Amino acid sequence: MSASARAPLLVVAAALALTACQTTPKPKTAPAPPAPAQVAPPPPPPILVMPSRPAPPPPQRSCVPRNLPPPPRYPDTDAALRSSPGAADRYQLMAAGRILRQQRLEDLERVVQNCR
Repeated sequence: MSASARAPLLVVAAALALTACQTTPKPKTAPAPPAPAQVAPPPPPPILVMPSRPAPPPPQRSCVPRNLPPPPRYPDTDAALRSSPGAADRYQLMAAGRILRQQRLEDLERVVQNCR
């Protein structure tokens, strides 16, 4: 082999030798044992003193009279309207329900006016 042909072979051989050195595993060193440190315990948390709560206000007296009747049973429910045979019957059910709602609203408005 001539000298000019050996030069590239030497360069390749040197490069392979250098890369082979980089791939060898490095020896592991044992970790240093932890030094026993004297750590003071944290101070206890401060004691918080809650301010006293004010007394709850006395319950207000209800202004709704005890003789206020419960709401009526309205005749124009969905089931009643669906089961009615004709339009005239549905109209009568809705008219009766409207009258009862107006009476209930008048009673409730009177109670609200007395509460104010």
